[in-house]
Amino acid sequence: PTITGFLHLGGLRTALYNYIFAKKHQGTFILRVEDTDQNRVVPGAAEAIEDMLDWAGIPPDESPGRGGPAGPYVQSLRLELYGRASAALLASGAAYRCFCSPQRLQLLRRAALRSQQTPRYDNRCRHLTPSEVAQKLSQGLDCVIRFRLEKGVEPFQDLVYGWNKHEVAEVEGDPVILKGDGFPTYHLANVVDDHYMGITHVLRGTEWLASTSKHLLLYKAFGWEPPRFGHLPLLLNKDGGKLSKRQGDIFLERFARDGFLPEALLDIVTNCGSGFTEKQMGRTLEELISQFEVGRITTHSALLDLEALPEFNRIHLTRHIENQGLRQKLVRELQGLVELVYGDQQVDPDVLENDYVERVLLLRKGHISLLKTLVSSDYSYLWVRPSVSRQQLQTISAEVDEIGKLVLGLMTRQAAALTVEELNKDLRSLQKQTRETKYSSMMQLLRLVLSGRQHGPSVAEMMVTLGAEEVCGRVHRALCS
Repeated sequence: PTITGFLHLGGLRTALYNYIFAKKHQGTFILRVEDTDQNRVVPGAAEAIEDMLDWAGIPPDESPGRGGPAGPYVQSLRLELYGRASAALLASGAAYRCFCSPQRLQLLRRAALRSQQTPRYDNRCRHLTPSEVAQKLSQGLDCVIRFRLEKGVEPFQDLVYGWNKHEVAEVEGDPVILKGDGFPTYHLANVVDDHYMGITHVLRGTEWLASTSKHLLLYKAFGWEPPRFGHLPLLLNKDGGKLSKRQGDIFLERFARDGFLPEALLDIVTNCGSGFTEKQMGRTLEELISQFEVGRITTHSALLDLEALPEFNRIHLTRHIENQGLRQKLVRELQGLVELVYGDQQVDPDVLENDYVERVLLLRKGHISLLKTLVSSDYSYLWVRPSVSRQQLQTISAEVDEIGKLVLGLMTRQAAALTVEELNKDLRSLQKQTRETKYSSMMQLLRLVLSGRQHGPSVAEMMVTLGAEEVCGRVHRALCS
């Protein structure tokens, strides 16, 4: 990737397909950072991209952070290599020095646009004689190095799009491969790096499909064997529009900050695309690797429906809760969230005990899409004991004491096996033992006693989650207040 920004869902999908392909064929997944356009480099982006790949569970085998036998993995540290490569092309006549000024190139561009043509370089400097080149160099004129595009490109077989060829010499001018500052363009740097790093397969976005013939001409000029290319169709919004980077709502940092699991993101970006034996929600990375076949990737754009992400996350969060090892990690994470959200309130130490937090997770399994939902206001009763006065309760029913005693008796009898279904039946029975309190009023009163709130999960759910001992304690405090 370039490091002109941070990793977004489109970049994640490209990395994921490369990772899956590499692991499927016992290969090596390499992260190489493109920073040849120094004006657009965002400080910290390279480290952030690697951190996000680690977070997503698809870490590179070789990278700027990890190192490896083919390093360095940052293109700005490989300038000598590109200089030697461009010099070899100059010596063979496959490339030439161009002295055209930026002002001349801008005039060419404007003239083309005025006549409604695609702007292209007119290859003027291609025809300079060696003596003319030497004269301009002796005058200290700035220059770039351009690659001679030749007609009659050979077709290539793309792993996704099949047989392809683009007569690049007919539609564009000779491209710059080495800029005046000694930095290469994408075309030269990636060809040179793929060769020296021993890259066998490249999966990249379909926007590079038209440039592949150009890259193959470069391989031919060097006398090198090219890798196999596969171009991935676009990842679009569900309405067919481009994913928007402006609001920052497709960057991985945002999803991590909002509490989405990386497995859910990997699942949704592959589910909306192709390349797998079947479409199903809830696939693990191991299942994605086993089901993947590059020949199954279609050329249709992948339409991403981010509104479905909470459901994907709910499925993977449920799986985490069911797995004992992963559940312990969630317990620690939830304890941290409770302390962060409710730290300045009277949180009883008991509610941070592992057993209690684990019970909360198991009881809410399948009901929540995000772990942080459990520290929302609806669930504040789990972590903070309410302060409710007898006066408040008596405005709902005059039978506060009677209802309290009935609930205490029920909790004593049912302490061993509290279930939502049984409690709902038992609470109906209790209401019939009151003189004049309606069922809705009794529920309102108990909800206030247990949570201090008028809204939230059902009273039976609250009782099961809190447990008999805590329910009794809250009822006693309300009766004695």
